[in-house]
Amino acid sequence: MKQPLITLAATLLLSACAPTQAATLPGPLVDARWLHEHRDGVTVVDVRNWLDGFTQPPEYGTTDDGQRYVTQVGGHIPGARLLDYARVRVERDVRGHKIGGRVPEASAFQALMRKAGVDGDRPIVITNPGQSTAEMDGAARVYWTLKYFGEDEVAILNGGNAAWLSAGFEASTDAAATGGGDWTAGEPRRELIAEYDDVAGALDDGTPLVDARTAQQFLGVSKKSSVRAAGHLRGAHNLPLDLRTRSQGPAAMFLSTDEYRQIFRKTGISAEPGTIAYCNTGHLASGAWFIVSEILDVDNARLYDGSMLEWTTLGGKDVVGLSD
Repeated sequence: MKQPLITLAATLLLSACAPTQAATLPGPLVDARWLHEHRDGVTVVDVRNWLDGFTQPPEYGTTDDGQRYVTQVGGHIPGARLLDYARVRVERDVRGHKIGGRVPEASAFQALMRKAGVDGDRPIVITNPGQSTAEMDGAARVYWTLKYFGEDEVAILNGGNAAWLSAGFEASTDAAATGGGDWTAGEPRRELIAEYDDVAGALDDGTPLVDARTAQQFLGVSKKSSVRAAGHLRGAHNLPLDLRTRSQGPAAMFLSTDEYRQIFRKTGISAEPGTIAYCNTGHLASGAWFIVSEILDVDNARLYDGSMLEWTTLGGKDVVGLSD
């Protein structure tokens, strides 16, 4: 028996208006193909410093056999929300000193996410240009901040937009939509952050410390001008940028769980509950924290938000370098 045309039309209309079902994230990392297949069931948040790149078209070259490849990452994943990384970290007063790069108050971060148009009814996938370890660390910083404020349905696109383009998917150059989000920040999860006193305690009790800076800064050959002493925290082990990702075309890709386990074993890095990751200002350390906490699944791994900027500004000792 045929369905009446008016009933069929109503059914099709209701189907078209029905909200898209939220996707189920496979883990802390997703690849470009998974995101392409589930894009309508997640909110894609594109975090970057250079905001103009959001609307700049990508550029391609062609191999001798006619294959297209990415020469310049540009644009964004269609439907992505734009998040200004410069506003993800703020200056805070710590014991009478102005320390930059700190996590904002819950209300400020919530307002930032809502202004970007992020809703709370579906998982969040964080992306960025994805061309360097430092850019992937920026994605990890947003991931950590979301987790810190209670968000569990969040993942990072491995390799960011560079991986998306390299997989053959198209980019949009539309202007960023703003406003209308209803994402809500929860109570801070204090077990995910390390403060000055926590680091001082770790130096006394042997809690593993992971230094996420370059080998030069770790050894004290060079230092950031804002950091008052060269070298690393006593007992820390170095997980430098070039060990945290590998290049795959234009994309910087996180490694597998087994590869990180081998790297940690060969470099003597311990990943135990309570491990603290630090760098200069908490940016690079976010990538190291992501590896320890999310990829290696270590309980209560912590990010030292203030890192060496705060430690040396507040007069922290036990900084060792080449001469020690």
